[in-house]
Parts: sequence; C-alpha cells; structure tokens
Amino acid sequence: MVSLVAPAEAQRKDPPRPNSFVDAATAAPGVLVDARYATAHNFIGAKIDGYEKPLCYLTRPAAAALALVVADLEPRGLTIKVFDCYRPERAVAHFVRWARDLKDEKMKAGFYPEVDKRDLFSDGYIAARSGHSRGSTADLTLARRSDGQELDMGTPFDFFSPLSWPSDRRVGKDAQANRALLAQAMRKRGFMAYDKEWWHFTLRNEPYPQTYFNFVVR
Repeated sequence: MVSLVAPAEAQRKDPPRPNSFVDAATAAPGVLVDARYATAHNFIGAKIDGYEKPLCYLTRPAAAALALVVADLEPRGLTIKVFDCYRPERAVAHFVRWARDLKDEKMKAGFYPEVDKRDLFSDGYIAARSGHSRGSTADLTLARRSDGQELDMGTPFDFFSPLSWPSDRRVGKDAQANRALLAQAMRKRGFMAYDKEWWHFTLRNEPYPQTYFNFVVR
C-alpha cells in the first residue's frame, strides 16, 4: 500500500533566500563570476551540495562595498572575479565529510600537493563552520576587464599551502604586487583579509556576524 503522507524529509522545504541577499553580478556591474563550487573544478572534484547555479550571493552591504571596489579598479583596466561568495551550511558539511574521507585524494596534486589531508583542519584550510555562510565573505581575485584574464597571484585559488598566505614572499614580485593591490582595494572599501588565503575577504561590519544561512544557491 502506498502512503499518501510524505516522510518528514520529503516535506521539509529548503529555506528561501532572504531579501537581504542579492546577486553580486547585478549589484556590482562588471564583476566576473567563476563559481567553482557549482562545478567539479575544485579541491573535491565534484559539484558541491547547495550550489544549483553558478551565482554569487552576498548581503546587500557586502555587495554594495564590492561594487565600489570594482568601480575603483576600472581606471586600471581591472575588475574583480569571484570564485565563491555566500556558502550554504550544507556545502560546508560536504567539505567536512570529504576531509574526513582520507582515501579520497583525487584532487591532491592540483590543490594540496604538500599537505597531508588529515592536517587540513588543524592547518586552517577546512573548518566545520565557515564565515561564508554569513553572507559577507567572498573569495576573489583581480582580472583584466578586457578579457577576464586573471592576474598572477602566485598560486591558484584554493591552493592549500603556505604559498597562498598573503605574507609569503616566495612567490614572484608580480604576484606579490598583485596581492598587495587586491588587499589594498578591498581594505579601502571595508573588507578584512584572511592571513592564510590571499583570495579571502570579509566585510568588516557584516550585518549577520552570528547567523549562518543554509538556503540553496539557485
């Protein structure tokens, strides 16, 4: 006999996107979006839970601040390319499950060649809770406005290594200069950097400092 009552899991609906979150590509004209977690081009090698479309959502204040950064960079012929913005809590849970599966290392050569996977938590590359889920943090880089080509930053995005620390001086002079330019541009508009990832910035006065969201990126 087929029950007409759906199980609790099926009845549970995803939370809607709050009106306080906006599409950064619309709010910040000129920003480029390369949403890595909506594809298999990432350190896990698979599309990440919670990403149904390649979009960048941010809180309205963060998106407005990013728009100012993009405008500031325009005279240099540059813009911002974002790799990740708001990150659902379910995506963070996906990262954690992957990190605990020590046998899955298919993307090691490209993303963490010198790091033992069991150390990703203690080294600060994977966390059980992410500031991205608060909606005012973005992973991004500098790119040319003319063709979208990324500037040399010394390492790729999500490369788990001390080489990705903004302070590391083993990368080339051009990469050091580009990292400094990115950090300066972001800091001018109220963003704080993360000392282990040159690409990671959080709005200093974020509107939801204690709230972690789980709506799907769609």
